Amino acid sequence: MTTVLAFLLVLGVLIFVHEAGHFVAAKAVGIQVLRFSLGFGRPLLRWRRGETEYWISWIPFGGYVKMAGLEDEGVAGELEGGRSAEPVDPARAFDRKPVAARFVVIVAGVTMNALFAVATYTGLFATVGADRIATTQVDTVYASELPDGARALATLSRGDRIVAVNGDSVSSWGDLLERLVTSPLPLTIRVAGRPAPLRIDLPARNPEARLALTRALEVYFPAVVQTVGPASPAARAGFQPGDRVVRVEGNAISSWAQFTRIVRASPHRRLTVAVDRGGVIVNVALIPELRSFPDSRTGEVAMRGFAGLGPVQPILRERYALAGALRAGASRAARDGVQVLRFLKGLLVGEGSLSEVGGPITIGRLSGEAARQGVPSLLALMAVLSVNLALLNLLPIPILDGGQLTFLLAEAVLRRPLSLGLRLRLTQIGFALVATIMLVVIGREVLGLFGR
Repeated sequence: MTTVLAFLLVLGVLIFVHEAGHFVAAKAVGIQVLRFSLGFGRPLLRWRRGETEYWISWIPFGGYVKMAGLEDEGVAGELEGGRSAEPVDPARAFDRKPVAARFVVIVAGVTMNALFAVATYTGLFATVGADRIATTQVDTVYASELPDGARALATLSRGDRIVAVNGDSVSSWGDLLERLVTSPLPLTIRVAGRPAPLRIDLPARNPEARLALTRALEVYFPAVVQTVGPASPAARAGFQPGDRVVRVEGNAISSWAQFTRIVRASPHRRLTVAVDRGGVIVNVALIPELRSFPDSRTGEVAMRGFAGLGPVQPILRERYALAGALRAGASRAARDGVQVLRFLKGLLVGEGSLSEVGGPITIGRLSGEAARQGVPSLLALMAVLSVNLALLNLLPIPILDGGQLTFLLAEAVLRRPLSLGLRLRLTQIGFALVATIMLVVIGREVLGLFGR
């Protein structure tokens, strides 16, 4: 139920923001707005205020603003709930307005989505702040999981610090992973203390290779205890915050990941753990419990040994003043936009795949996960989806805003509008294209559910 409610909330907010942009702009330039609808098809709820009907319709995957002069264009009919009962004022029709005014109306939707993303990120940076794992030190490289072309990373040793990717400096683990996924190929990785960079040349047209690259790296944390869970095996053993693990069963320990692997592999086994407590070595007897939990690196759920300890992590939470939050929010939204554009470019040149496109099932799953993590995570998801919606709507496909902008540009060049018949045919082709892509994406998601 949480997932469904979160999904409807996310879609509802994003659709409302987008359509509100068209609505406000149309009203501002004097176009008659016949209907504002969240969703397609017949209405679940409807009311009228002035000359405009307001609907909440039963198909939630979109919305529309029905304007005079466009009420019969495109694949309307039942998709947009049929004709409006309100008489049309020809003098206030969409096509009677100057091209510049119509351009503003069409582009207002994606503009509102972009502004929503910036405003949401700005609010998060100003109130919640941003947590960063302020280290780029590598603990372990899982060489067997490295994709082809990335074997140079196997030369990294525990404690090595990556300082730059393709010349861009990185100061947090999140920055590092993001650069590995989004930076143009080939990747050049600079490591502190090494004169020559590592070169990573992943195969093109294989987005999974990027993800495999990030999964093969594990962040370094020192083997120092920060938290001890109440009534946990660690609490019963006598661990205390600040303990530094130095040996397990006589084997030297130099990192938290090394200690964790031993614990997970030893359920119900008595482990003698030597810890440095204020300069004094203390031996504690730890018996990990068997529990099911996801692997933080791979996400796979398995039964493993559990101690109930948390490590000291170099976490920095930055809260920004309003001006700084605005700059950070705009930068984050712009970064999201660049990633979308790179993905679209990859599709055009054959280096990407539709398998990377998420449909309603993926959005629903992500919405549920974000909702369970809290309001800030849900808002951050809305922001990144809003950027995606803005840019995808600008594609020059007739049923999308980008297609309508293309019609307007053609009219400006030709000094006359394209014929209604041509616009209708092109819109039908655009609708068929978008519907086909959506069916492919949804079908793949459904098959993936059965596969899992």
